[in-house]
Order: sequence, then C-alpha cells, then structure tokens
Amino acid sequence: MALYSAQRLRSLRLLVTGGGTGGHTYPALTAIVTLQERLAEADATPELLWVGVADGLEATIAQRHHIPFKAITTGKLRRSPNPRELGRNIVDAFRIPIGIAQAALTVARTRPAVVLSTGGYVSVPIGLAARLFGVPYLLHEQTLILGLANRILARVATRILLSHEASLQHLTPRARNRAVVTGNPIRPAVLRGDPAKALAAYDLDPQIPLVLVTGGASGAQQINRLVAQALPHLLNHCQIVHQCGSLNHAEMQQAARDLPPPLATRYRVVDFIHDDMPDLLAAATVVVARSGAGTVAELTALGKPSILIPYPHSAGDEQRITARHLADTGAAVILDDHRATADNLTHNLTHLLTNREHRIAMAQAATAQGRPDAASRLVTEILRAAT
Repeated sequence: MALYSAQRLRSLRLLVTGGGTGGHTYPALTAIVTLQERLAEADATPELLWVGVADGLEATIAQRHHIPFKAITTGKLRRSPNPRELGRNIVDAFRIPIGIAQAALTVARTRPAVVLSTGGYVSVPIGLAARLFGVPYLLHEQTLILGLANRILARVATRILLSHEASLQHLTPRARNRAVVTGNPIRPAVLRGDPAKALAAYDLDPQIPLVLVTGGASGAQQINRLVAQALPHLLNHCQIVHQCGSLNHAEMQQAARDLPPPLATRYRVVDFIHDDMPDLLAAATVVVARSGAGTVAELTALGKPSILIPYPHSAGDEQRITARHLADTGAAVILDDHRATADNLTHNLTHLLTNREHRIAMAQAATAQGRPDAASRLVTEILRAAT
C-alpha cells in the first residue's frame, strides 16, 4: 500500500462498466469488493459508479451490493443476424450514438481517476469516452480470445488485463506491450470452501467419491440428458450432487425416483445451489461442467479435476476454445461434438474416479493454469493506473 499516497487513495474515483452476462458482471463485482477491502486497510473508501444497461444483470447486482449505478442507452451489432436480429441491428444502429453521447457526458461529469471495463457491448461507449477525456482505461478479458467489444477497445486501452497467458498470442504486437496477465477474479468464498459442511448439508458419505455436476445457474439440458442416461452406471462408483436448473428439475427428479434404492441414496438433484457451492467444490473429487470463463477460473484456482462439456453455441465458440486449451495442457477432459455422449461421460468419469494418479496429475495441471490471486492482481493494476 506504500506505493499509493493516502491522499490519493481517499479520493480514488473508479468508474466500472461491463455486464450483460455473469461472465462479465461477477469479475467486475469481485474487483470492486477487493478494491474496497484493500483501501479499507488505509482507512479509505473509493468513490464508485457502475455504468451499464437498465435491464442488464449488472443493474441488479449493483443494486444488491449498494453500488451507485448509471444506466445508459446502447446497442449491440450482431455479426451473423437472422431476419429477426437484422431488424434489431437496425434499431441498435440508432441507439449506439445515443449511448456514446451519454457515456461521454457520464465520464465528463464523474471525472474518474480510472475506468475499468470487463466486457460486453455496454463497455464500448464508456471505453471510447475514457479515451476521449484522457482517463486511464483498463480492459479486462475473461476468455482465452478477446471478444468483439474488447477487440475494439484494445486499441484504446491503457492496459489490457488478461485471464490466460495463452491470450497474449492473440494480440497484436502493439497491444501485447500494454498487456498483463492477472487471471480472472473469482469470489473469495470459492477459495474458502469447507468439504465437511457440504457433506453434512447433503447427507453424503465421506467414504464415497463425490462428483459435482453443474451446467451453470440456469442448468444445461445437454448435460442433464447425459447424466440421466449415465446415472445407473456412474452411481456404482460415486455419489453425485447435480445442479440441473429449473427447466429440467422435474425430469431429473423423476430420474432419481427411477433409480434402484441402493443407488438412489447416492444422488442429490437440485435446481439451483445457493451458498453451498464453495463447500461442494471443495468436497468434489471431480467436477462435470460447462467451460464458461467463471467456471474455468474457479476450477483451476482450486486445482479440480474436471470433465468439461462446452456450450456449443457460445459467442465466438469461446467455451470450446477454452476447454480445448485446458485439455491440451492435461488440466481437464473435454467432451464436445460427437464425443459428448453418455457412454463417453461414463467411461471418462469412471476412469478418473478409479485412477488416483491421473486425478493428481490433472489437479496439478489445473493448478498450473489457475490464478487464485487474480482479484488482488487486478486491483493492483487499478491503483497503479490511478496514481
């Protein structure tokens, strides 16, 4: 903290933008909370403003955490629009200039010491406005390859903060000179999970390996179908806690009822896991999941062996690219395209559960990819840019 003057810290004004999805929103929230904690050590409190869209996830998260929020009007240009989206592109083409004007006015009035953006189309007008007014502008990318908005903003960013070392090769030489690998910030609670609490909460047997299955907060139908088919075989080797989402909850509950009594006691299915997720991650022997940026950041920070089933329609195919990178480094198993079958899930999961040496090697490879101190690194970059 000695790097930064007390006076400068007490007057630090940070403008944050980014959102639309949890992958953009939660890293921003984690960065804000970590900054507040860092400055509290010096009896300082940052002045914050989160800029996003009124109906975006970021508006809800900012309100929930009592962070001042400013909504602007903006639009998204879709690169391969169908007829319906073509009409939305036309409408958004008129909204974008309005958003840029609002963003410029917001930056001019707020006069932040630094601007942090975590991606999503809402970040573009704020990034351009920061450049216009000469405000230090930090861009954070969660995925392996920069998204469209961040590719545009990389040209004007003061500093480009990356989650993966491999992302450097996807930047131009000029942008690479302004880049630093911080990692993708994850919730501190994820690093403090208690396995015993998870086992007690779900009435699980500590002597039987635990597999955690999650398709994200809303579930993943593809994963749910594979698990439903594989359950009778898998439960001979493990116990499973399955976050299936609300859409398939009744269907998966029926699959649980159809299990033979000795196996049924080994399967717990819920629509959504709330505060127990860090404890379940800590207790899990293997995790089966999508390969979204947040999920991958958590799994690698914890060094968890995993089987990743990427969402096939993710923007820019980012989930498949990320899962393939981890698989190539030995940090995960990927099941995609024709390989995403119940038989392959059963085979790979059974192999991991019965092969301790492979699990250890995979955990070590995952740990090598993880950056549990990502939030602290990101906050250090914010403070450096603000001084």
